[in-house]
Amino acid sequence: MYISDTHLKSFLADAGLVSQKDFDAAEAEAKESKQPVGDILIAKNAIGEDELRRTYAYILGIPFVSLAGTTIKYETLSLIPEPVARRNNIIAYNHRGDELEVAMLDTDDLAAIDFIKKKTHLKVMPRLTDAASVKLALKQYQQGLKDNLGDVIERETAALEKTVVEGEKELREVAEGVPAVRIVDTLLRHANAQGASDIHIEPLEDSLLIRYRIDGILHDAMELPKHAAAAITARIKVLANMRLDEHRLPQDGRFGTESGGERVSFRVSILPTYFGEKIVMRLLRDSISGFTLESIGFHGAGLERMHDAMKKTTGMVLTTGPTGAGKSTTLYTLLDIINTPDLNISTVEDPIEYQMPRVNQTQVRPEIGFTFANGLRTLVRQDPDVIMVGEIRDKETASLAINASLTGHLVLSTLHTNSAAGAVARLLDMGIEPFLLVSTLRVIIGQRLVRRLTADREKYELSRDEQAQLENVVDAGQVLKALKEEKAVQKDATWKNIPFYKPKENGQTPSGYSGRMGIYEVLPVTSTIKELILAGATGDKIEEQARKEGMLTMSEDGIFKAAQGVTTIEEVLRVITE
Repeated sequence: MYISDTHLKSFLADAGLVSQKDFDAAEAEAKESKQPVGDILIAKNAIGEDELRRTYAYILGIPFVSLAGTTIKYETLSLIPEPVARRNNIIAYNHRGDELEVAMLDTDDLAAIDFIKKKTHLKVMPRLTDAASVKLALKQYQQGLKDNLGDVIERETAALEKTVVEGEKELREVAEGVPAVRIVDTLLRHANAQGASDIHIEPLEDSLLIRYRIDGILHDAMELPKHAAAAITARIKVLANMRLDEHRLPQDGRFGTESGGERVSFRVSILPTYFGEKIVMRLLRDSISGFTLESIGFHGAGLERMHDAMKKTTGMVLTTGPTGAGKSTTLYTLLDIINTPDLNISTVEDPIEYQMPRVNQTQVRPEIGFTFANGLRTLVRQDPDVIMVGEIRDKETASLAINASLTGHLVLSTLHTNSAAGAVARLLDMGIEPFLLVSTLRVIIGQRLVRRLTADREKYELSRDEQAQLENVVDAGQVLKALKEEKAVQKDATWKNIPFYKPKENGQTPSGYSGRMGIYEVLPVTSTIKELILAGATGDKIEEQARKEGMLTMSEDGIFKAAQGVTTIEEVLRVITE
């Protein structure tokens, strides 16, 4: 939205929204930094973002709408797919005849408007709105889809009740029939809209239980009649290219869907149980671009150590933690940062979780003899600069990865250990010589994922007993020192006056949490750590030395983030003690 600085200054001054002195200072800074004056005014808190947007709407003569308290019909809302609405901050809120009114934060987003015109074949009428309106409208997608899901499931499972399934031919017919297709499609869309990372379809004695893992916690989503199990299982087997007539052996597969411009892959695992076949589907959003180390939770000294390691052209960077700790996301974020035209980046993975442009990604296939080890052996002959190995599982893979890092490559990989220091012991157990480790290891990361608090949260201060309990769990002095060094709290702050937060339940987020972020320990392999490795020191000794050199442990990093209001102490303790 282009408005001349003179015009904007005149209006803001006349309306008494911004003083002339503040505007002149912002204007001078805007010329120097080549940013819009409006952005500078917002950054300096001279005016609110929504207030400035209303001003733009008035000056340009564009209608301004507030959607606060408005319930939008799901048929109208869903004319714009949720991923598009979320990405472009655009909401369809009123549909009359061939006209569609859309509320936007930026009416100059012509690409989004053009996309909606082509998709709906309607005349799109843009209106300016505020961020709060968009946020409230986006929450209506989930409720609308949930209501819609219930209707579809009830109708289509009823249609399956009289279906008799005997042989493979009948199974295929049922799998390709309208009821099974609609039920599975609706389930997948609903799980994706809820932000689920996994879908569990579990046969019970008298019903079929559907559960979603959201932000690391499993939730019951719904129960379906038992007679729907055969059709749903058959449909998923067809999608994942599995054998329909195999009910006694486990099977693995994969398929992808596209919804609203967002590509989602589903990794499928089927396991025979007493009451039928249990299905677990892992949702993998194929795009990982746009993440930064800061956005996934790195900060302070740990962040600096990560950037230093990624500037190197040789050596190894390892990330450790249990399954579901976010290790792959960390590695992909690192690859995204260094993914430039002058580097040849190659990966060998199982599975390929995210697709990245300009990165040569290879999927291992153990069933035909294509393992991490022989995949990595071939990769080093492909003239790579950076190699990512999905996981180091055995001595052969570890040896090849270390040799690759010794011969002029930067190698990124993951290990299943509980802490950063534990990675050294794990590699030594695999039979790797200590002198090879000290020659190659740059940084080892330990990580877990904690749930983020929503903006609507409850503030409190620690009691004396709670402060004592906190000091039993972590080195409270070290955490407080880090908070002060990063200016997250006042210089004279104590645990007594640092506010913490608790989740506050509401209709949209019953748990009070939404989304997850990492808590990390970043262990740089310094000269003193190298000496300890060569001397055969235990993981505890290595961790103790790293802490002396300024490393925050995962639990301490979690308390650091709790003190910032990002998560809660209870959530950190839940994750660390799992």
